[in-house]
Amino acid sequence: MARKHSKHGPYEDLHREEEAPVVVPSCWLCGRPTGQTIVWHHPVPKSRGGRDVVPMHPICQQTLIANFTNSELQRHGMDVEGLLAHPSVRKFVDWVANKDPDFTATTAKKQR
Repeated sequence: MARKHSKHGPYEDLHREEEAPVVVPSCWLCGRPTGQTIVWHHPVPKSRGGRDVVPMHPICQQTLIANFTNSELQRHGMDVEGLLAHPSVRKFVDWVANKDPDFTATTAKKQR
């Protein structure tokens, strides 16, 4: 009886040409290249009608969540410069600028 499927994978015999170079997206907030973990963040929260997503580091997203409410994020929208004008966010971005893309640390809790 003939085998239905080969012992080997269906693509093992194909010769692989040069693979396309992997494009590493940069973080929307800090501008550094993203690492192993990429968070797809909604600049305008989904609860406020946001559909667009941008790549971010988890630590950068945590910083935004700790410093802004959903209403404030909705007002800023896709304007990253407006977010960077906030003193604590600017301080964070300046601090994280020379860190490894996969760097992680605890962030401050929301101050309400």
